[in-house]
Amino acid sequence: MVGYAMLIIALAFVALVIYLAIVLRKVAGAVDETKRTLTVLTADVDVTLHQTNDLIAKANVLVDDINGKVATIDPLFDAVADLSLSVSDLNSQARVLGKKASSAGSNAAKAGTVVTALRFASKLFKGKKKGEE
Repeated sequence: MVGYAMLIIALAFVALVIYLAIVLRKVAGAVDETKRTLTVLTADVDVTLHQTNDLIAKANVLVDDINGKVATIDPLFDAVADLSLSVSDLNSQARVLGKKASSAGSNAAKAGTVVTALRFASKLFKGKKKGEE
């Protein structure tokens, strides 16, 4: 009986070893597949990182170009702002001058009326003096 028990134990051990060998082969296959996948994934990540670095470099060049152009345009906007202030000052001065001219014109018209009245009065007095003599 002990011999049968030993035989059963030996057969169970052989079955266990065979089962473990099959499982280990499947695990080894999975590990190999994982290595291949990681190799492909690493290559893809390297390509993606290289392309990303190229894009960042191009973006930096574009940003530098834009900053240079904006710096070139800034004086133009400053000049436009100065011109706007000058035009505003010119308009204010034109209004003041217009008011002065209008006032002077009004005064000139009044003076013209006074001169005309004086001439008329002068003619009247001259006419009376000649007739009186």
